[in-house]
Amino acid sequence: MMKTSLLKAYLELTKPRILSLILVTTTIGFFLGGQGITSVAKLALTLIGAALVCAGASCLNEYLEREEDSRMERTKNRPIPLGVILPNHALIYGVLLVLVGVVVLACWVNLLTAFLGLLTAFLYVLVYTPMKKLSWLNTSIGAIPGAIPPMGGWAAATGQIDFGAWILFMILFLWQHPHFYAIAWMCREDYKKAGFKMLPTIDPDGKRTFSQINLFCLLLIPVSVLPSLIGMSGQFYFYGALILGVNLFWVGWLFTFSKSRSDAHKLLKASVVYLPVLLFLIVLDVSF
Repeated sequence: MMKTSLLKAYLELTKPRILSLILVTTTIGFFLGGQGITSVAKLALTLIGAALVCAGASCLNEYLEREEDSRMERTKNRPIPLGVILPNHALIYGVLLVLVGVVVLACWVNLLTAFLGLLTAFLYVLVYTPMKKLSWLNTSIGAIPGAIPPMGGWAAATGQIDFGAWILFMILFLWQHPHFYAIAWMCREDYKKAGFKMLPTIDPDGKRTFSQINLFCLLLIPVSVLPSLIGMSGQFYFYGALILGVNLFWVGWLFTFSKSRSDAHKLLKASVVYLPVLLFLIVLDVSF
């Protein structure tokens, strides 16, 4: 029973929800870059390598933020603050996962994909994590490693980074802002306890926070339809992306007036629905 609990704790340390999103976006990049699944074996190796790197980065993030996590309601039950996993064990586990993942990508996929994986881990662990205590710009910095995985998938399929890969990067980069600002608004007191300089914690009236939400939701609309404009997808995706983008902007716009927790939650839910539906539409459009 204890072994099962410990295995579960080590799995939890890798942030499975974020990991699942990484794997989905990596697969989308591979599919769109290769105009289909050109090699199931290469895709599998890409996903294994990407999963190991991203899981390791999550472990290292939790290792570095263990003191802050213990002060926050939303994170105090993570494995390290609870004492289920010792900090040094989490550190070794995270480093090994990243190294093995990079080796898998370098040896069995290609060096470009391995570099992108290592860059993702570096930016997430050594730039974004400390930045959370230094500047509200941490959200934009953190959105960079969060947007690299589809580029990694594209590079795995093609051996290069084309304009289409950059479009996927920009969609993911822009989308993360309203998504995480909604979370930060709901958890702003929690973040304040931990000493994190998320924008809502240093912006009591929310003016700058809501400006950022509206700006990134608005930018997401034209960027999200670019795949259709460059011939990567067709009209079906174009209109679907347009409707999704306008809806997300509208939900964000309503939130700027109410400033309520319930509307922040609505924005979070709208963003959670937005991304998988958008990715589903582009795959469907390209496939048929």
